[in-house]
Amino acid sequence: MGELRGRAALVTGGSRGIGAAVARRLAREGADVAITHVSPLGLERSRDVAAEIEAAGRRAEVIEADAADAGAVTASVERAAAAFGRLDILVNNAGIFPAGPFEDVTAEELDRALAVHVRAAFLAAQAALPYLPDGGRIITIGSNLADRAPHPGVALYAMTKAALGGLTRGLARDLGPRGITVNVVHPGSTRTDMNPDEGPEADAQRALTALGRYLEPDDIAATVAHLAGPAGRNITGTAITVDAGANA
Repeated sequence: MGELRGRAALVTGGSRGIGAAVARRLAREGADVAITHVSPLGLERSRDVAAEIEAAGRRAEVIEADAADAGAVTASVERAAAAFGRLDILVNNAGIFPAGPFEDVTAEELDRALAVHVRAAFLAAQAALPYLPDGGRIITIGSNLADRAPHPGVALYAMTKAALGGLTRGLARDLGPRGITVNVVHPGSTRTDMNPDEGPEADAQRALTALGRYLEPDDIAATVAHLAGPAGRNITGTAITVDAGANA
C-alpha cells in the first residue's frame, strides 16, 4: 500500500460498482480521488464513497457530471485537477448497458451509447492532457463483450466497448514519448447492482466462465491499481481482460 501516495486521480462513474471499488482502492494506495456521479441517488452514494476515501486519510472530491454531456466531461476533469492541484490518473469508468434487439435500437440510443462510452473517454483524455505529468496514467473500463458476444442483444454495447481498444492503442502511441501509459481493462460478469450475481441471468453468465464464478468489483480495482502504480509503467496500448475465463 502507498504506491500512489502524492498522486491525484479522477474516476468517472465512481459512485457505485466497479467505479466505487476503483476509487476506494486508489485511495488505499495513497491517491487523492475525485469521483463523478449523474443522479441524486448517485450523489448520496458518492458521498459515502468520499467518506471512505477520507477515512483512508486521502482527499475526496464529488463532481456531478453526465458522461453524455461533452461540456460536463471536460469540466469534471478541470474541477478534479483544480481540487487537488494536479491530476496523475484518469479512469474512464462511467457507463451504461443498452441491450435489446438490434432492430429496435433507436438513433437516440445509439448516440447516447457512443457519447457515454466513446466520446466521453476521448474528451476526458483530451482535457486531462494539460494536467497529466510525464508518466501519467489513462485507464478505461471496457467489457469482455468487446471481443466476444456470447448472446444476442448486445451489438450496440459491444460496438462501443470495442471502440475503446482503438482509442487506447492510438493514444498510447501519441502519449508514449511522455511516458504516459494508456490501457483498457475489460471486465467480465461482475457483481454489481446493475448485474447481481443472483439475478435471472446470473447462472447463464456464470456458466460461460472457465472458473464458474462472478467477479467482484475489487478484482477489477486491483488490476486498475496495478496499471496506475509503478509496476504498470511499461504496460501501454493494450487490453487486459479480467473475466474468470469467459473469453478463453
